[in-house]
Amino acid sequence: MTPDHSSVDDDRGCLRVVLAVPFLLLTLIEAYFCWTALTIRPSGPWDDDAYAGITLSCVVTLGTAAAVIALWAVPSVRRVVPWWCISPSLLMGIVAGVRWMNGG
Repeated sequence: MTPDHSSVDDDRGCLRVVLAVPFLLLTLIEAYFCWTALTIRPSGPWDDDAYAGITLSCVVTLGTAAAVIALWAVPSVRRVVPWWCISPSLLMGIVAGVRWMNGG
């Protein structure tokens, strides 16, 4: 007996909704820390606290980007979540990496 394809499609729709929650939460956290990494401005070369804040924000942004990619890399997740759903996370990870290298 073969499975009914309409029930498989319905299950994938529910799975997408369930998986959207961790992807959305991680992306929101990442967006906040990426924003803080971009908006912190050191007063000068002596402002170690600002540089530490930039570094911390970049590390958290990169960590959450890695978590999103790790979640998406699971084969069962990859089958139902298209790659473009993680593109904002990848973009913010790249932005944080560039910020960290240029001013963190």
